[in-house]
Amino acid sequence: MSPPFLEVTFRRGQPIAAYLYFARRSGDTADHSEPIDDSLVVDRTADGRAIGIEIIDPSAVTPERLNALLAALHQPELPAAEFAPLQVA
Repeated sequence: MSPPFLEVTFRRGQPIAAYLYFARRSGDTADHSEPIDDSLVVDRTADGRAIGIEIIDPSAVTPERLNALLAALHQPELPAAEFAPLQVA
């Protein structure tokens, strides 16, 4: 299993999208996506396991909101240092 990590896409120095990858089993792929709101989408495997979160609008997502979703998905909290790239002013 690979460890969780955050990937952020920037344009002109501003984050425009991000993806939080969860630990995955070899061969895991997204089978379907579950929109949470206008800014967050959970990707799931065919058996329903969450394998990542699409962060469509990083400026609209707070650490508290993201960590609440992570808790609901039984995933570890995202440390503040990991969230920092999403908070670029």
